[in-house]
Amino acid sequence: MGSPGLINRNNGHHQQQRLGITEPISLGGPTEYDVMKTRELEKFLQDAGLYESQEEAVSREEVLGRLDQIVKNWVKVISRAKGLNEQLVQEGNAKIFTFGSYRLGVHGPGADIDTLCVGPRHATREEDFFGELYRMLSEMPEVTELHPVPDAHVPVMKFKFKGVSIDLLYAKLSLWVIPEDLDVSQDSILHNADEQTVRSLNGCRVTDQILRLVPNIHHFRTTLRCMKFWAKRRGVYSNVSGFLGGINWALLVARICQLFPNALPNMLVSRFFRVYTQWRWPNPVMLCAIEEGSLGLPIWDPRRNPKDRYHLMPIITPAYPSMNSSYNVSSSTLRIMTGEFQRGNEICEAMEASKAEWDTLFEPFSFFEAYKNYLQIDISAENEDDLRQWKGWVESRLRQLTLKIERHTYNMLQCHPHPGKFSDESTPLRCSYFMGLQRKQGVPANDGEQFDIRITVEEFKRTVNMYTLWKPGMEIRVTHVKRRNIPNFVFSGGVRPSRPSKATWDFRRSSEAKIANNSLADKLSEGKGVPDGSDEGKKRKRIDDDTENNLRNTKCFAAVPSSGGEVHEGSPSVGNVSSCSAQSDLVNIDSLGDLKGEKAENNETGSLNNSQNLAGIFSQNGELDGMLRCNPPGKVLPANNDTSSSKEAEKLAIDRIMSGPYVAHQALPQELDELEDDFVCTNQGKDSEGAAKGSPAESSLLNTAAVTNESIVAVACNNGAGPSTNLYPNVGLEELEPAELMAPLSSGISSAPPLTQTKPLIRLNFTSLGKAAGKST
Repeated sequence: MGSPGLINRNNGHHQQQRLGITEPISLGGPTEYDVMKTRELEKFLQDAGLYESQEEAVSREEVLGRLDQIVKNWVKVISRAKGLNEQLVQEGNAKIFTFGSYRLGVHGPGADIDTLCVGPRHATREEDFFGELYRMLSEMPEVTELHPVPDAHVPVMKFKFKGVSIDLLYAKLSLWVIPEDLDVSQDSILHNADEQTVRSLNGCRVTDQILRLVPNIHHFRTTLRCMKFWAKRRGVYSNVSGFLGGINWALLVARICQLFPNALPNMLVSRFFRVYTQWRWPNPVMLCAIEEGSLGLPIWDPRRNPKDRYHLMPIITPAYPSMNSSYNVSSSTLRIMTGEFQRGNEICEAMEASKAEWDTLFEPFSFFEAYKNYLQIDISAENEDDLRQWKGWVESRLRQLTLKIERHTYNMLQCHPHPGKFSDESTPLRCSYFMGLQRKQGVPANDGEQFDIRITVEEFKRTVNMYTLWKPGMEIRVTHVKRRNIPNFVFSGGVRPSRPSKATWDFRRSSEAKIANNSLADKLSEGKGVPDGSDEGKKRKRIDDDTENNLRNTKCFAAVPSSGGEVHEGSPSVGNVSSCSAQSDLVNIDSLGDLKGEKAENNETGSLNNSQNLAGIFSQNGELDGMLRCNPPGKVLPANNDTSSSKEAEKLAIDRIMSGPYVAHQALPQELDELEDDFVCTNQGKDSEGAAKGSPAESSLLNTAAVTNESIVAVACNNGAGPSTNLYPNVGLEELEPAELMAPLSSGISSAPPLTQTKPLIRLNFTSLGKAAGKST
């Protein structure tokens, strides 16, 4: 099988392979500085304990070998039990493949191994894999914590084998005998495969394709290991929370490796932040062209699939069938990650000026110091097995709470989910999740303005309690807690830090912002004609507005030609973009060279506001192009890529990568939320009678008397750039009054057209909200 996106070209006296769908941004090789900084980075990662020992590596190989023997024996057992002839019994075979971080070579100590069992056509998933193989594993003393999840989107069996964590998927092929030299990268392997098999095979196929599409695997691995560690330290590593998971980070890093094929990890890390700080989402990140394929499997195609049009941060898998691996990203998590990319870019530039070191980049994000208001979500169950199942379900639904809060407050109240969970040793069979809350930055607020989100929380709890495997004892409680009342068990060693560290990059930046704000306030008081609102506040507002503006400007985009070359009804013809869109493009692109000294966030604001600037993937006859439609490629950059002129050239090159006639229809968060709710209700929902009889969600959302018996949340946030002041003195967990089922006030709300009121809307309460005491869930 050839590698899509891999093109040979004659460059001088030797042939050079180009990987990816565009020309590289730079072919520059490493300088002495790059060699030195890469050595420092590798030592830093080694000292951080990111590499497993030789003993652990050998142990993993032994476990995988033993697991391969088990599944081979399993196939023979079920073949004989099904009455197959002796020849098929003897030839019966299954094979274990690995994927994910282990296959990519970037796993760390104690990490689980993603594995795939490929079996023959007569070995079924339901009866044989989750039946007979489960029974065989459960009888083995070396297997512990065996937990089947047959109803997951990708069915999986989780367990530990001699202490090594294993996630085992299953793919049933249409073959009677599985050859030992099976190549899962061939598209023919998907012939007559069911959807669950296609999804299970996708992990292996994507992982192998990534390794084919990067110019230097060693540099890719070091850079990916670095970026994964950075993402975990900064709290943006979690697919289920709406951030990015391992495969997402691998694809982002692989694309940077393609754009800078001769760079060492030091430069790749720096360019990672530089490129993605300027990236105009929702332009898709792709390692190769999207292939239609011959099997008719659904692929990521916003022309045909309405749901694909709503993705905010598309990162497309390189193996057929191509999918968006980051569909969980929301406007809130995209805003947070965009801010983190900007921070990383600033630190890398400071490192080039010898004003920072690697440890500055990896400073952990102080989540419980960043906000003054939080949501605490506590869940509990009656035993460990119930808690494990309940925890997995609730974690998969937490993203819905973020979406609902932002939708019901018109994105005025922003949520920052913590990607981890916390447990208090004094209260077993219980764990807690947290979300930071703050008013949208840069938006004026009246004194005492509060957000009443009680109905929103009740709606979320009702959805969670519709879990099909719900059992008595599975409970969930959502409360508002202020920073000073955060429980101690969330802190390292159970000890709350006395004060935030003043030596961190984030603290210094925050202090500089405060000084700048105070200086501007002094100028205002002296009547020096400083415009209303500080520059710092405006910059933060630009970052916060980036994604929201994508959601609003659905009228200013180019048309998607249908497969017959026709333009969809009601859309302008290709090239005849509305004047507001075309003018913004011209201003943004033509002014890039004049933006020396400006931050990347200022460079990209105009482009982010226009959703027609997605990269061109589809040709006008409706077929898939072989690569992105780009402006005529410029010259590849020279090696001296640290100069000011080279940085500007890189900006122009990045802009060329993302220019083209591709179209996005950006959905309002409500649309995406409801689409996902429909899917979840179809697959996981209880019927209304069952919910009324046996679930904790017995009370109706419209029954305000029942609402008063719940500890739901009302949050007050202050105006300006920082977290709110102490709004509820001497109170920790906030108990709330009955919600008011009224439409939001128009003051301070965006000018977007009103949504159809199919559910009670959340009211922005501009008066003080009394506290209700003595209520609990």
